[in-house]
Amino acid sequence: MTVDVARLRLAAQRLVGPREPTAAAVVRWMTAMQAQDYPGALASVMLRTERAGAPDGGGAPHRGPDDGDATDHRGVRAALDTGAVVRSWPMRGTLHLVPAEDLGWMLALTSERLLTGAARRREQLGIDEAMLGRATTLAVEALNGGRSIRRAELMALWERAGLLGVPQCGYHLLWHLSQRGVTCFGPTDGAEQRIVLLDEWVPAPHRPGREEALGEWVRRYFLSHGPATVADFRSWTKLTAADTRTGLALARDRLEAVDVGGVEHLMDPATPQRLADARAEAGGVLLLPGFDELILGYADRTATLDPAHAERVVPGGNGMFRPTVLARGRVVGTWRRVGRGRRIEAEPFTDLPATVRRGIERRAAEYPAVA
Repeated sequence: MTVDVARLRLAAQRLVGPREPTAAAVVRWMTAMQAQDYPGALASVMLRTERAGAPDGGGAPHRGPDDGDATDHRGVRAALDTGAVVRSWPMRGTLHLVPAEDLGWMLALTSERLLTGAARRREQLGIDEAMLGRATTLAVEALNGGRSIRRAELMALWERAGLLGVPQCGYHLLWHLSQRGVTCFGPTDGAEQRIVLLDEWVPAPHRPGREEALGEWVRRYFLSHGPATVADFRSWTKLTAADTRTGLALARDRLEAVDVGGVEHLMDPATPQRLADARAEAGGVLLLPGFDELILGYADRTATLDPAHAERVVPGGNGMFRPTVLARGRVVGTWRRVGRGRRIEAEPFTDLPATVRRGIERRAAEYPAVA
């Protein structure tokens, strides 16, 4: 049995075939979407959201009935403004978009190890418990009662209190407060999000027990990212081997196991049929932003990205992922925006067939507008 991992992942991640009806539903399906590049994160969500009037499997972006125009950002921003989706550091010390009700239990599973691992960095920055306490008190006083502030305003508040004597100190203080579940990024304000108190912004969080939460996280990862391996899941979440085993024991009966080169991969049992129904679209062209989950969601990316070309996507291995061009589920190049319009310039790894070049032009014309 040949398992087409690359294209199965397109179907699982809602990049081909019917998309999710709203931006909030996309984030809920994906569970977490990497979002340190804020415009790119908005585009990643829109690429997975239905477009009103689009035929089934006809694919391009992306909206539900209340999400605004298919190629703008209003639907994602609405999900952020209403508190359905928040942005924080739920895992790997990296910003992600997550369903608001899920952030608390995700932090409960990850934050202790992350905070312990950051102790050395706190020491280097001269951050002690007294400073953390003062920063927390000032933030809570500024935000209490449903208020929100810009990041720069919070930094200015801490600066006036003498807490920001070292570069990067402000970032780490905000990260620490968010890891502890005090703050998160909430409603939008132009090209950024305002900071809010998590408990006020999310008044009705989902509070599963620890084992239930582990099972939920494992199940949702493999449903939305499969076929994938247990190693992929652990790389994505940085959960311990013991926690992963606990979650897998609870989730396995909801998943389908397939053998890929002697390695077990798990996925949603419905994914093969989703791909079969969208086979033509999966054989076409896609443009993805940098840091998209199709690339970032796996420890082993070789199904989608040839290791020989990895340097072109992450130059110098510096952690900055460039936007990618996909054809038939595989990365065939990178791209960049040219000027202020919709024109993009592709940088292919090899000469591309005319059909792929035309596909790039079509996808560029419909790429989500996130400015």
